[in-house]
Amino acid sequence: MTKEQVMKWLEDVKDPEVPALSILDLGIVRNVLVTGDNENSSVTVFITPTYSGCPAMDVIAMSIRMLLAGHGVKKLAIEQQLSPAWTTDWMTDEGKRKLKEYGIAPPNRKAFQPLGLFEEEKVSCPRCSSDETELVSQFGPTSCKALYKCLSCKEPFEHFKCH
Repeated sequence: MTKEQVMKWLEDVKDPEVPALSILDLGIVRNVLVTGDNENSSVTVFITPTYSGCPAMDVIAMSIRMLLAGHGVKKLAIEQQLSPAWTTDWMTDEGKRKLKEYGIAPPNRKAFQPLGLFEEEKVSCPRCSSDETELVSQFGPTSCKALYKCLSCKEPFEHFKCH
């Protein structure tokens, strides 16, 4: 068993809050260590939560355990790595594309800059791509998302906030 093989398997572990994304798309898998030979292999998976205390991390850890056990991994450790803190910069471009297809505006680091006193971040609608959008609530169904509405197509949508 190799690190590359384990990483390939981890592509099947989905984020419970955004099932269109794998944990690799999110960039929360920081490292995988495989030691020993095939019969005595030991695997350690290092994961970083998107937010400190993220409730999805227990589900993600259990999903990793179940997946790897199904591939015959008997010795497994899952370590939470809190430093450095997770950032949306760790999301893959593929993950951001999947977010948009799922109907959630992806984070846009290029547009993320200090705002003036009464300025709001420009967020494009994931459905019609219009920049004519309006923040409804800074707090969405999860800590990592805000709620917006599109002034062009009139659809509400979530935005995965930069951090």
